[in-house]
Parts: sequence; structure tokens; C-alpha cells
Amino acid sequence: MKKNIVKTLIGIVLLVVLLSVSGCIYTVQPNQHVAVRQFGRIVKIESNPGLKFKLPFVQNIQRISAATTLYDVPLSDVITRDKKSMIADNYVLWKVVDPTKYIRTLDAIDARAEERIEAAVYNALKSVISSMTQDEVIEARGEKLTQLLTKEANSDIGDYGLVIITAEIKALDLPDDNKSAVYDRMISERQNIAASYTAQGEAEAQKIRNETDKNVKVMVADANKNAEIKIAEGEAEYMKILQEAYNTPEKADFYNFIRSLDALKASLRGSNKTIILDKDSEIARILYGGNLTVPASGGQ
Repeated sequence: MKKNIVKTLIGIVLLVVLLSVSGCIYTVQPNQHVAVRQFGRIVKIESNPGLKFKLPFVQNIQRISAATTLYDVPLSDVITRDKKSMIADNYVLWKVVDPTKYIRTLDAIDARAEERIEAAVYNALKSVISSMTQDEVIEARGEKLTQLLTKEANSDIGDYGLVIITAEIKALDLPDDNKSAVYDRMISERQNIAASYTAQGEAEAQKIRNETDKNVKVMVADANKNAEIKIAEGEAEYMKILQEAYNTPEKADFYNFIRSLDALKASLRGSNKTIILDKDSEIARILYGGNLTVPASGGQ
């Protein structure tokens, strides 16, 4: 009987020890915060993965996800600076960065966190888009608009221990009742811009053509002027050479003799060898030796 009692007591002691040991050991998983609470008060936050210890029976733990969470924000109707309505479809990536604030303000309930995030994103949309015209909003779609929205949304969410990693616009559209009018206006504006660019290009092209034609005319005029100068210089040099070459009566007679022979040679080309000469021509004097009398009507 005593042995059974001893065994029972030993078993109870071992159970208590086991419970005590298990009650003072806990683990922190990756992407997880663990809040250690003592009588409801937060005494410690553990965020590094691994085996941790706490006081058994007195302290308990509360696990909070530290992973990035996706939240699809409901559609929002916003008004631009030029009073145009637009429909924005957003999603956000968010996570808990301050577990103490998250527990104290939202009791670590994700649904409450998403309510605050939804309100913050809607306020950011109103603030950003209301400061821009519709055309500016459309031009800023993408990285620029995402950065503006993310920055503005985080200004309202930090007190809850949360951070919005990105506030992304999936779709930014016009209400169905004015899509057609807006698209027609945008097409007309783009056509006007294109026509303006075309006109500017044509004016610039005409300017270049006019300048080129002017330069060509100046260059041709200069070339003609230089050519005339060169011709005049050549003729002057030619006359100078002739003057120097035939500056005596003997040289002048020889020159006339050679010119006459060249003229005679040129006239005798072809099959007809008959020539009619004036009696006073140099060629007639050459043919007749300069001393013969030629009939008045000419001679052969």
C-alpha cells in the first residue's frame, strides 16, 4: 500500500515538473512575433526565431504574424482636381512592425488592421488624386502614383504598429456613363498635339530648305565670280604671253603665217578640196608667194 502511495506521489511530482518545464519553454517561428504577457501586461517581445523561456503559470504568450500580408481594398470613387470622377481598384501589402502598438490599439486582430488600412488608403487616394487633374492622374499611373499613395497611406497607419509596404492601383478607370466622352476628348487633344508637332516640323523643314537654297545660291554666285576672275586672269596672261611672243615684226609675220596655214588646213578637210579666196587674204598671198596678181573675182 505504501509503495503504491509512493509511486503515485512520484508520478504527481514528475507531472508537475513536466508541466513546469513545458510551461516555461516556447518557440518563435520565422516571420512571427511573440508577446510575453504577465497578468495581461506585455513584458517582452520576441521576434528572433528559436527556443525561448518564460515563467511558468505566471506568464503566457501571444503569437502575431510578422509576414507580409495581401489585402484587396474595395473599389473607391474619387474626384480629381478638375472635378472628374474616377474608380480606383487597389491592393496593399502590409505587415506588423511594432507588436506592442498592434496589440494595444487593435488587440492584434487582423480584421481591425485591415479596416484601418482600408481607411488610410482611401484617404490617401482622395488626397493624392484630388490634387491632380484627370490627365495628370493618367500620366502618373504606375510607379509614380504608387509611391505617392504608399507614402500618404503610411502617414495614417504608423500609430497602429503597421507599415504599408506598397499601395498599388490594379485599375484606374472612368465611370461607365462618361467613358466615351472622355476618350473622345483625349483622342481629340492628342490629334491636336500631333497636328501641332507636324506643323512645327514642316515650318522647321521649310526654314532649313530656305536656308539651304540661300547658301547654295551664294556658293554658286561665288563660284561663278571666281570662275570669271580666273578666266579674265587667264586671258590676260594669254595676251601677255602673245604680246611677249610676237613683239617684233618678224615674229608677228610668222604668227600670221602659222594662223593662215592652220585656217587653210581646216578648210581642206573632207572630200571637197576646192576653196574660194579673196585676193587680199593672207592665204591667197601665201599660195601666190605674195607677188602674183590675182583676178578681181578671186582665184583658185
